[in-house]
Amino acid sequence: MARQDKLKLGTFVYTFGFHPASWLHPDSDVNGANNFSHLLNLAKVSEAAKLDFMFMPDSPAAAIGDADALARQPTKMNRFEPLSLLSALAVSTENLGLVATVSTSYYEPYNVARIFASIDHLSGGRVCWNVVTSDHNETGYNFNREGLDPHALRYERGTEFVDVVFGLWDSFEADALLLDRETGIYHDKTKLHTLDHKGKHFQVRGPLNIARSPQGRPVIAQAGGSEAGMDLAARTAEIVFSLASNIERNRAFYQNVKSRMPVYGRDPDDLKIMPGVVINVGATEAEARAKVDFLIDNLHPDVGRLMLQEFIEVDLAGVPLDAPFPMDRLPEAPRGSRALFDELVDFVKSGRSVGELIRHYAEKHTGNGITGSPVQIADFMEEWFETRAADGFILMLPTLPASLNDFVELVLPELRRRGLFRDEYEGKTLRENLGLSMPVNRYTAARATATD
Repeated sequence: MARQDKLKLGTFVYTFGFHPASWLHPDSDVNGANNFSHLLNLAKVSEAAKLDFMFMPDSPAAAIGDADALARQPTKMNRFEPLSLLSALAVSTENLGLVATVSTSYYEPYNVARIFASIDHLSGGRVCWNVVTSDHNETGYNFNREGLDPHALRYERGTEFVDVVFGLWDSFEADALLLDRETGIYHDKTKLHTLDHKGKHFQVRGPLNIARSPQGRPVIAQAGGSEAGMDLAARTAEIVFSLASNIERNRAFYQNVKSRMPVYGRDPDDLKIMPGVVINVGATEAEARAKVDFLIDNLHPDVGRLMLQEFIEVDLAGVPLDAPFPMDRLPEAPRGSRALFDELVDFVKSGRSVGELIRHYAEKHTGNGITGSPVQIADFMEEWFETRAADGFILMLPTLPASLNDFVELVLPELRRRGLFRDEYEGKTLRENLGLSMPVNRYTAARATATD
C-alpha cells in the first residue's frame, strides 16, 4: 500500500559542503565560514524549495591530528557556534526548520532548555535540538576532562539531561499567561511549576523563566544507534539521523526503533527516520560523475586519510595509500555510535586499499551515497520511502551552494511529479511540517486526569 504522507527533506550544512575538498570548488565562497550572508543564502534556497529544515552539525572543539592535513581542511577549524547562528537565521527566515547540535556532555540542562525555548519563540516555532553525547576526544579537553567520558556514562548523563530539559520546558502551561492589566496579574501562579529535580548528575530547581514555546517544546533529533541510543530515541526523539549503508539494514533499523515506541506511550508516526545521504546529481549520470571526479581529484591524500581515520577511529599515520587497511588497528569498541562503527568495520573489510577506501568514502560515505541523474536519485528515494526504510532524508550535499542548487533544480521537480514531496508548507511550525503531534504539558495532563 502506497504511503499517504510525503518525504521529509533537510539540508545538512557543513559550511562549504559535505566533501572535504568542497572549499576548493570554484563556486564556493572561500570566506563563507565567517560570512552570515553565505549561510543565509543556503537557508533562503532551502526555504524557497520548501525543504523541512537546515541541519547545523557541531563539535565544541577544533579537530586534532595531523597539522598539515588540518591546515587543508577547514570544516572543524573555523565555524560559527550553532545556537548563535540559529538565532540570526530565526529572524531572517519564515518557514524553514532550524536544527542545531548541542552536546549533553558539555552543557547544563537549564542553559539548553532556556536557549532553545528562546529560539523557538524567536522563530515562531521552528527550532530543533539534535541531542548528542559527543564522540571525539578533542571535545573533552576543553571541558575539564582528559578526552571523552566512557560511552555508558555519557548516555546515562545524556538520558537524565534530556529528562530535566523536558521537565523545564513544562514549567509554564500553555495558558499560564493571563496578561490581565485590570487585575494586575501577569500569570496564573497555579500554572507555573517548579521542577525540583535531584538526580545522579543534576540538581535543578527551576522553573524555566520563559513561557511555553510555540511548539510546546522544540523538536528533538538524535543519531544514536546503540541499544541505549535506540531506546533514548524511542522514548524522546522525533527525528532520527541514521547512516545505514543499505536499504535492508536501514529497514531493520526503522522497524527496531519504531517498534519500541508504544512501550513509552508514543505513536510511531511521531518519529521520522531520516538517513543522511550523499547526493551527487547532474542532468545525466556522466555529468554527475564529472562533478565527483573534480572533488576527488582535488582531495589531498593527507586530508583523505584524516577524513577516513576520524570516522573509523583509527590512526592511519604512515599507512601507504596502496596498502590494505590495517585491521589490527581497529579498536575493540567505538567511542561513539555502535551502529555507525559496525557499518565502518564492514566497509573496511572489503579488501580495498586505503586509497581506494578514501575515494569510495569521499563519494558515497560508507555506501549510503548515490551519484546519478534526477531520475536515478528519485528512484533511490522513492524505494527507501515506500518500503519504509526511511521517512525522508538528510541531504549531505558535497558542495554548497552548488549541490543544493542542483538538487533543487534537478531532483525536486521529479519528486513532485511523482507526488512524493510537498508544493507548499503544511503549517508555520516545524512540528506541523513534519507531521508531528503537539506535546502535552505534564501538569495539564495530570489536571485533566484528576478531573475525569
